[in-house]
Amino acid sequence: MNLHVNRTIQIIDDAGVRINKTFQSLVKDAGGHENVPFCERDVRNYVNKERRAIGKEGDGKALISYFCQMREQNSDFFYDIDLDDDFHVRNVFWADARSRAAYEYFGDVVTFDTTYLTNKYDMPFAAFVGVNHHGQSTLLGCGLLPGEDTDSFVWLFKSWLRCMLGKAPLGIVTDQCNAMKNAIELVFPTTRHRWCL
Repeated sequence: MNLHVNRTIQIIDDAGVRINKTFQSLVKDAGGHENVPFCERDVRNYVNKERRAIGKEGDGKALISYFCQMREQNSDFFYDIDLDDDFHVRNVFWADARSRAAYEYFGDVVTFDTTYLTNKYDMPFAAFVGVNHHGQSTLLGCGLLPGEDTDSFVWLFKSWLRCMLGKAPLGIVTDQCNAMKNAIELVFPTTRHRWCL
């Protein structure tokens, strides 16, 4: 999709028009489906990506400010932010000092899962969780991703590994997501990966 089409989609979406109607309008303007080099799914993906962009209204700046404040309070607070070409936040990872210390003791086996579309940006929230000596779940790090694809998971896993000083877990448990599986093979090649039921 070219710049003109992208801008048209943004204007129509800001007006509250549904995506299928937006696509139909673009097809009509082009003179038929044969003149449109993209499909409705491409329009939907573009709209969703734009809606998820943190930083459009200063939220990205506020997030960075908050992370800097947390780092001033405790130098062991870790965060990593991935920006796109327009300096909008694309990926975010953070872990406080308590999470990092817990990983030292309870990081042999880690569970990783995403909770999808539970925040105002419709971004998957990712959590690394371990189990302490009392059998209780303990948070080992968090992230926000633009989507559940291999590239996003690779970025997140690499950030988490840097946070944990390069120490990969012995085992990791995830849901049956091939994108997670591919990312784990790339970033944690020696970690034993298991799917949860």
